[in-house]
Amino acid sequence: MAALSGGIGGQRPSADNPEMSQSPSATLPSSTPRLSPKVVGALAAVVTVLIWTAFIVVARASADPSRAPTLNPLDIVYARLLGAGLVLLPTGWWITRSLRQRQREAGQVPDAGSLFGLSPLPLRTTVLTGLFGGLLYGMLAYSGFVYAPAAHASVLLPGSLPLWTALLAVWVLGDRISAARALGLVCIVAGDLLVGGASLLHALDGSGVWRGDVLFVLGSFAWSCYSVLVRKHALQAVHATTAITVFAFVVYIPIYSLLVASGALQGHIFTAPFNDVLLQMLVQGVGSVVVSGISFNMMIRTYGPVRSTMITAVVPGLSALLAALLLAEPLHWNVLSGLALVTLGIVFGVRQAGAKKA
Repeated sequence: MAALSGGIGGQRPSADNPEMSQSPSATLPSSTPRLSPKVVGALAAVVTVLIWTAFIVVARASADPSRAPTLNPLDIVYARLLGAGLVLLPTGWWITRSLRQRQREAGQVPDAGSLFGLSPLPLRTTVLTGLFGGLLYGMLAYSGFVYAPAAHASVLLPGSLPLWTALLAVWVLGDRISAARALGLVCIVAGDLLVGGASLLHALDGSGVWRGDVLFVLGSFAWSCYSVLVRKHALQAVHATTAITVFAFVVYIPIYSLLVASGALQGHIFTAPFNDVLLQMLVQGVGSVVVSGISFNMMIRTYGPVRSTMITAVVPGLSALLAALLLAEPLHWNVLSGLALVTLGIVFGVRQAGAKKA
């Protein structure tokens, strides 16, 4: 992050080095404006919001059974990890190699990284973050889109993040929940209950929407666990995103390939049209994992996990609106009310956090 916000450091021109002082290229670093951490954090927030919004709409369009999808949810997870892995596995190898080289130069044992030198983080940290942020989140979220519409995901995926993150931060990090923040969380819970609770009331009449809602809530909890771990271990954005991708790739890709190839599990990843697989690799892999994964971690380092998840206040409303416009999904009164309450709770939490910080 420092490299992103601070530019590339170099030797400064001086009177003792006239050639550097007279060289136009030598003065370039000092004349190039550098982005402050606040600006970098704000840009990361914008990128995260846009990609998370697209993630919800594209995932619903890809997994909705009524649209005759060519890939099932586990296939999409496979394509997601494959696309992200093509970018981040070489990145992890290069980062780990550089870390070990520095250890050798310092006279230390070159033992940085784990998982065959592909993850830059220690094995325990890689497994924990990879389990929650790499495996569980994707499997739970994509499976939820089979049963529930995008508007429900808009409320229960990003909308539940502040609640779970605040509670986990209290338990793991020792944070405190102020009365004002508690009021915002109550609004979020009320909004979640309006959406998820309504679907539970129809569980006995054969509706499967409640299954999707439960999966969305569990997926949100998994991502909150990951975000709190990022703060607890003060992980760098690229290192954390690379580590969770490496772990999920090493565990999921070979096992799922074997199960599908042997016929033990029904999947279409090897028979679906290549363009469909490529689209998921680019959107769900490169976009949702690589780009937004790094931007989300940069948000955490700038604002902390609780405030970072609260900044995503526009995601529920924006994604629900786009789903209604692009996918022709209805917005019932309970969903609209839930969106309003969740957005109110998130915005209220952001304002209180900002006032307290000021």
